[in-house]
Formats: sequence, structure tokens, C-alpha cells
Amino acid sequence: MPCRLAIMSMSLGRWFAGHSLWHKLDMASLYGYRGIELSYEDLVDVAQQLPGESVEDNEIEAARIICKLCQERGLAIVCLQPFAHYEGLLDRQAHLRRLEQLSLWLELARALGTDMIQIPSNFLPSAELSEDPCVAVADLRELADMGLQQRPPIRFVYEALCWGTRCDLWEQSWDTVQAVNRPNFGLCLDTFHIAGRIYADPCSPTGRAPDCERAMQESIARLVATVDISKVFYIQVVDAERLAEPLTRGHEFYDAGQPARMSWSRNCRLFYGEMERGAYLPVTEISRAIFQELGFEGWVSMELFSRRMSDADAVVPRELASRGAAAWAKLIKDMNLRAEAPVSVRVAASL
Repeated sequence: MPCRLAIMSMSLGRWFAGHSLWHKLDMASLYGYRGIELSYEDLVDVAQQLPGESVEDNEIEAARIICKLCQERGLAIVCLQPFAHYEGLLDRQAHLRRLEQLSLWLELARALGTDMIQIPSNFLPSAELSEDPCVAVADLRELADMGLQQRPPIRFVYEALCWGTRCDLWEQSWDTVQAVNRPNFGLCLDTFHIAGRIYADPCSPTGRAPDCERAMQESIARLVATVDISKVFYIQVVDAERLAEPLTRGHEFYDAGQPARMSWSRNCRLFYGEMERGAYLPVTEISRAIFQELGFEGWVSMELFSRRMSDADAVVPRELASRGAAAWAKLIKDMNLRAEAPVSVRVAASL
């Protein structure tokens, strides 16, 4: 399978800023994307516009509507995401409630026509999470087994967030995937999170962690030596902006209620190659390891988070879709990728 371009639906603008899913899908189609990671918040926004009183029924109907919208635009739904704050909960009643919610998500996946749900590593406060990694593994195995019971089976893709409470390194997420040991449970490698944990430090005046070059080189070497590429279900390629000032108290992006890397991520990610906007992470080196040394082919998503997404300016979806497409063209050239060409479809009237 050649590499195929995708983007997270929310990366093209937030619903509360007036950016409808209809228009965002039009822009994705127009600029040559082949698929989307569907953000659950976009599904909820569509569901809330439906007349029914049942939240679950409306969400399932919204999923059917979104499936049709994507089909009309030649877009696949790569996954539904994020099924967050799941693994390792100390409150086992809360765990059971999450399993009930998962049952709905499995129905949503079927209605959307996707076979994959993304699981980011848990970043709830440490007081709410078990310190025993076996608890998280058992929880994720239970989830994977529920997916295997579906017809067709549903896959789950696990991603280490660089501010995760118990899992914040790609190595830990790979260990988890191996321990879960289910055919439908795999890995998402994200260039931002890989570099954001060991190379970058938004609280530092330099934007970099101590000894970051050596740490990054060693991490890339481990990645190439240890990861089974068949267990990498898709990848995300993005960069981030080096801040002019450390992200500490008094900074415009500072939020006492969340880790600094999360605040930086939510406001400052950039597309691949956007050096003119301040991109500085070693994304090219990480991408080279994934594409050229591991030989990855498949879905490549531009999962952007940025303060621009929340602007009400009507041009935001077009601007972000265009920037992502330019980044994709640069990535194809830099990595010598075998990429699938976009299909030509009739784009709807929201253009």
C-alpha cells in the first residue's frame, strides 16, 4: 500500500469557531487528502444538530451521515479518535463506565465505516492511575478483545502522548503493544510526541532538553532496531514552533491546570517543513527512520493542533488544508515516498 495523506478533522478548524464538518471535508477533498481521522467532537457537533432526544441514537445517525459525506468526497475515515483516559484507572467503577462508552464507540465505528479507534496514553493525574503497568495492559487487552468480537473486527491504535502520566515515550507505548499481544492492537508513531518528550522542552529558554541531540539519536536507533513495522497502524507527521520565551507562569499559553508540553502542543504545532513559522524539531530525521529504514507505507496523517484552529476567520479550513497539502508535497520529495495520487471528485457547494 502506498503512502496516503490524511488529516484530523479538527485540524481544519474547531466547531465552536464556526467551522462546520461539511466545509472542512470539502477543503480536505479539494486539497488532495485521501482520508481523515475523525475527531469525536466533530461527530458530537453533527449529532447535536439532529432532532432526536436520544444522545446515543443521534450520535449513531450522525456517524451514518458523516460516512456518506466522506464517501461523496472520496475520503476514507482512517479512525475515530480519541478514546481517552481509559487504561489504568484506580476507580474500577469508572473503568466499567468507560467500557460501556466503548460499546457505543464500537457502534459508531461500524456506522462510520472505519475499522480503527485511537487510544492516546492516559494523562489523568497520577493519583487516579495505577502505578502497576500490568493494570493498564490488562485494561487494553480487554478493550482489544472486545474489538475482536466485532464483525468485522475493530482495531485499536495506541499513542504515547509526550505528557502522558504513565506512558510518555514511544518505547513505553511499544512495550505496551507487545504486552497486550493482540492482532488488532497496534501503534501510532507521532513525530511531534517522539521529539516533544526527549528533544524539546518548552519551559527552557532554548526550547530544548539537555543533551537532546544524543538522546534523539539513540531513540531513533532503538526505533529502527526494535519496532515491527507491521504493528504500526498509521503515523502522524507534524512539527512545532520554538517559543520566543519559556512557557512558564506569565506566558500567554501557560495553563496551571495542564502540563506545559500539552499547552505547547495545543497552541503551537506546525506542519512538516514550516521552518519559516518556527519549526525546529528533528522531524526529518524521525521521518527518515520511519519511512526509509523501517519501510513504513500506509496512512500518514497531519494531526495539527494550533491556536489558528480556534479563530473564527472563515478562511481557516482552506488555509490549514492548503498548508498541510504543501507539507505533504515536501515530505514526498524529502523522503522519496511512493504516494497514492488524489482522486478527482465533485466538491460540494460549501466551497
